[in-house]
Amino acid sequence: MNRQQAEETITEYLKPVFGFALKRCKSIQDAEDLSQEIMARAFRALLAKDDIADTGKFIWAVAHNALSNYYRDTAKRVVGVSIDEAADLIADSCLEPDRNDNTEAIHCLQTELAYLSGLQRRIVIAYYFENRKQADIARELNIPLGTVKWHLFEAKKELKRGMGMARKAGELKFNPITFYSYGINGSVGTKSLDEFFRSALSQNICYCVRNKPKTINEIADDLGVSPVYVENEVEFLEEYGFLQVRKDKYIGGFIISEPSAELLAMQNNMYKRAAELFANDLYDALISSGILDDPDIRCGQTKQPVSLSDDSERDRNFILWSLIPYIAACSGEKLQSESISFEEVATLRPDGAHNIFHASVLPDETILPVDYVSIKNWCGPMCSGNGAHILWQIDSMWSDRGERQGFQDSEEAGRILLLYERELEGRLSKDEYAWLAERGCVKTNGDDDGYFRSVWQIVVLAGKEVQEKLLAIGERIKVKYRTDFEALKAPYAEAVMASVPAHLRKIKAYELQFVFHSDSWFLAHCITTLLKNGKLKEPAEGQRKSLTMLIVNV
Repeated sequence: MNRQQAEETITEYLKPVFGFALKRCKSIQDAEDLSQEIMARAFRALLAKDDIADTGKFIWAVAHNALSNYYRDTAKRVVGVSIDEAADLIADSCLEPDRNDNTEAIHCLQTELAYLSGLQRRIVIAYYFENRKQADIARELNIPLGTVKWHLFEAKKELKRGMGMARKAGELKFNPITFYSYGINGSVGTKSLDEFFRSALSQNICYCVRNKPKTINEIADDLGVSPVYVENEVEFLEEYGFLQVRKDKYIGGFIISEPSAELLAMQNNMYKRAAELFANDLYDALISSGILDDPDIRCGQTKQPVSLSDDSERDRNFILWSLIPYIAACSGEKLQSESISFEEVATLRPDGAHNIFHASVLPDETILPVDYVSIKNWCGPMCSGNGAHILWQIDSMWSDRGERQGFQDSEEAGRILLLYERELEGRLSKDEYAWLAERGCVKTNGDDDGYFRSVWQIVVLAGKEVQEKLLAIGERIKVKYRTDFEALKAPYAEAVMASVPAHLRKIKAYELQFVFHSDSWFLAHCITTLLKNGKLKEPAEGQRKSLTMLIVNV
């Protein structure tokens, strides 16, 4: 650039640069010195360069670099200088990071910027970092100019307050929790639970606000992370009903149980005693009544080795694996107190799910009872119907259906029922039999083009009368031990309710209605009790895929 062009450029920017310096320096004299330094540097550079594409951008880059040198000469720490000065330190570090020695100050302000609201961050960055005019920012954000000015004013106050305090991270930064287990009561949607709780961040956010509402900044402080990350995750969790919003604070929308060792022992003992009463009587009644020989209880599982011949003896042990949990869950419905309905406490989520989510946390030092029965690897009871039949099932630590999805895919369950009904009328295709066999639903023998036979490995209750007989057996036993069950449940229910936050107690009260009925803990204890006393035998390896699956006629 020739000398005349350079002089014209410098003249054009004299006043804006002096205003820039005056706004950021401690005195008028410092502002005059700084503006002269900026103009001198810019003039020399303009004379030496012919390839400057954007003169304005170049002038302001020189201005920020000169300002950075001014700060290094007058202050080594950001404490005691204005927020405008600190903001310019960051702006300068973005332009020429190698020339900025105030890394501690920059880091401090960058941290505090994250604690501003999303709108304030956008305004501060646009104004201080991008040198945008306030009017332009207002137009872009579609807000009044006065609102932009107000946010800049409030942001400065917040930044000053934050930089003047020592932020203390909560225990979760150093000792984050991990969900021991989680699951739902109700129907799944298009998203799996792992999509919501795939990370330690989402789990710890929910844990942090399980009992008390907190702002995003308070959550960030507890977790020792930037509020920017918390903000996005909180919005996602709140959208799907896992968090509830109260003004500018968030609180957990589901129960995270963190039972003490004493509560775990009480729970285990309650279910153990109830299962010993119910399961033993149920097993003895099923064996002595002769009902297992009813032709409407159908199953192709035979004693090992599996045979497809007509005269093979049916495997009663396998049949009991389905009948016992089914009867324990579904019998005695009239004995249940259902003062709270599912609709009152379930959450309807944007992905179509309608359920109650729950999770548990076990501290590392928790000592479980020696005979503690866990349902960590447990799904069910689950059922899917098509109007004519219902597929009822449990997926547990004893079954083997490959990688657990958390709950049986409703489309897959529907297809199993459809193929079952079609096979009642005739043979299926080779591919359809292969699909069923892969899932443990059928065994086949022979050549598809010649002799061929298929046998369903799922227990089928083919008649309404046999269903009613089975459930009546379970109901009689529950009536017999009703007083005992109530006495066992009362202290446990009281202790559990006391451990649940007030805003979630209705959900827990709903769940307690199903204790000793369609209650996974009760079913797991019933099976465990019968395994320990030898009445039930462990399933054979080839039986695990179809274990505890039941087709019921509607």
